[in-house]
Amino acid sequence: MDLSALQPGLKGTVEIVVGEQHTAPHVGSGRVRVLATPIMINLMEAAALQAVEGLLPAGHQTVGIHLDVTHVAATPVGMRVRAFAELTRVDKRTLYFRVHAEDARERIGAGAHERIVINLERFDARMQDKLGSIGRG
Repeated sequence: MDLSALQPGLKGTVEIVVGEQHTAPHVGSGRVRVLATPIMINLMEAAALQAVEGLLPAGHQTVGIHLDVTHVAATPVGMRVRAFAELTRVDKRTLYFRVHAEDARERIGAGAHERIVINLERFDARMQDKLGSIGRG
């Protein structure tokens, strides 16, 4: 598997305008009607994926394996949020990212994220085997 195209410095960005579907009450992570932390995390992961997805070998994808972030400021419904990811290191199949998110006024969260490159065919086979093992207990 050739991952030579995955070099530190690759960047990804995603954005949304916060809607009701992105709020803490809607996703079950709180009662305050602001951007939910799980949604901010999803944006950070999506930015990391966007940074590298087009450079992966055929038949491969990345999955998240670690995330360490803070969510330090609330964002109201109607405000735009952008998440950013930068690939900082590649160690064999593990990709390390610096991530952050900001709204129109301030940085709302930041941290580190790791993804691993997987072979989709082998991964899918393992998932099918796992499903088949449910009845075998």
